[in-house]
Amino acid sequence: MSATRADKGRVTVPAYAELADDLRRRIVLGEYRPGDRLPIESELCAHYGVSRSTLREALRLLASQHLVTTARGVAGGTFVEHPSPDQISDYLQTGLSLLAVDTQVSVDQLLEIRELLEVPAAGLAALRRGEEDLAALRGALFDPAVVDPAESYEPHRHFHTALLNAAGNPLLGVVTEPVFRVLNERFLSEHAPPRFWHRVDTDHRKILRYVEAGDDRGARAAARAHLKHLRSTYLGIDRGSHHA
Repeated sequence: MSATRADKGRVTVPAYAELADDLRRRIVLGEYRPGDRLPIESELCAHYGVSRSTLREALRLLASQHLVTTARGVAGGTFVEHPSPDQISDYLQTGLSLLAVDTQVSVDQLLEIRELLEVPAAGLAALRRGEEDLAALRGALFDPAVVDPAESYEPHRHFHTALLNAAGNPLLGVVTEPVFRVLNERFLSEHAPPRFWHRVDTDHRKILRYVEAGDDRGARAAARAHLKHLRSTYLGIDRGSHHA
């Protein structure tokens, strides 16, 4: 493997990044499975024709992406990580945040994704929820008349997280939570008007009633109406930030 790789004479890829790409591909394809130990450094260096410093830089890159971890000692080595939904969600949130800041993804597009995922999830929650799910949803309710608007974001987030969990599909939280957090942390945490939280409380209680009743159609309709109310606030804040 050469020190760098040229792509059509324009893009130069460092050898460590090229090596990391190949190891990542092999992990994703299942050649190295979670918990597996990678070959020792000397074997990898010989196989790829790279120095130890290049290999170690590639492994550091993979470790930063939560794909491998290195342990020292007699039983040590570099091991493929067991995937963590929280780590995957955090990684996706970082990428979405950068895209939003760079205006490659608009607020409207993020809201559209939320509707595509969260409305069906509310229907599934009504059909699949257990008593623990209902307790989590009830526990996330808040009274906007007594709760400081600055403290309303957290229960708001907890309600949506509990609703996704009640749907019974862990992948929903992995892909939806990052979108939710990007929107809320960028806009609602500081800029939402107090009256907004009164509408949120009303919407949450309506969604909960349908979920408690096992009414999937009603839960979907209530979730869709709630996201429509959120949309008007998000877009208003976004327009205001551009004119500031």
